[in-house]
Amino acid sequence: MDYRSTQISIHQFTVLVIIYVIGDAILILPSIIAADAKKDAWLAAISSLFIGMIIVFFIYSVSRLFPDLTLIESNKKVMGTFFGSLVSLLFLSYSFIYAAVALREVGDFLTTEMLPDTPIEAIHILFALIIIMATRLGLENIARCVEILYPYVFLLFFILVISLIPYINLDNVQPVLEGGFKPIARASLTFITYPFVELILFMMIFPYVNEKKRIKKSLLLGALMGGVILVLFTSLTILVLGYEQTSRHMYPGFIVAKKINVGDFFSRVEVILAGIWFITIFFRITIYFFVTCLGLAQVLNLKDYRPFVYPLGMIMVVLSTIISPNIVYINSMSSIWPFYDFTIGVILPLLLVLLTIIRRK
Repeated sequence: MDYRSTQISIHQFTVLVIIYVIGDAILILPSIIAADAKKDAWLAAISSLFIGMIIVFFIYSVSRLFPDLTLIESNKKVMGTFFGSLVSLLFLSYSFIYAAVALREVGDFLTTEMLPDTPIEAIHILFALIIIMATRLGLENIARCVEILYPYVFLLFFILVISLIPYINLDNVQPVLEGGFKPIARASLTFITYPFVELILFMMIFPYVNEKKRIKKSLLLGALMGGVILVLFTSLTILVLGYEQTSRHMYPGFIVAKKINVGDFFSRVEVILAGIWFITIFFRITIYFFVTCLGLAQVLNLKDYRPFVYPLGMIMVVLSTIISPNIVYINSMSSIWPFYDFTIGVILPLLLVLLTIIRRK
């Protein structure tokens, strides 16, 4: 089957962007932000949203250089087959490593919070099988699936937010700017790169959207809506738990959800947050993995990416197990990931723009 015949609707594309931006960030991002910005984490989140939207616009602008080509095809066209393929393989290693890291996060979360006696390898294999199945079925089926599931994400999130309102304590965010702007800037770096810079992967999907003229509006809208959800949830976590507890826990959102107790009837609803997270991280890992398989096929000039799905799936499962000895190790690397993101998500597109300008002149 030729992947070039794939087409998804503009609505499916918008929803896919929203769910991708939320991703696993809804569970772990508040902790990382609170560790740097403390009581001003909500300010860091809001400022990051504006800068993130600028970066998203930049990513779209780069894609307009060759609107009918993916990033891999653009690299080969501008840099030549050899150097373009080398740069493309660097980009694909980025998406593949992140797929393995995100899969590891699923295993760590379940073995820490829900299934402590279950071997982490079993969780990785089961979750990877679903991702492999989705990737083999193709982008159109992934888009249809996200279109079916996204209303449940919004419904569950709405229930969670409404339930947390009685637990808000404004003292947790006062005084404002106690530590100055430097901690906010440091925290913003993570909030900008994690949800927004990683949208560089969608340059592999733009050519398969059926309404090219509406991609700009759809991409910006999706990124904005996903970003607003992350800002709102980060602020709520700080308001309910305070920055100390938020930064101390790996999954502060899960701890927040445990606090909900309405009349001793509506309680222990942390499964709501877990439900949101399972849906969003599934699609995020699937996009990582799909882009890796599709990109490798384009580097090798193959018409079908599916022969790579099973081999890369097995490698992903093994890599997710050996990539980190424990959950603390991955958490300690949160200061490194933003620079890796900027290298692939900003410097690589800038290089493509610069070389395109030189070649055209």
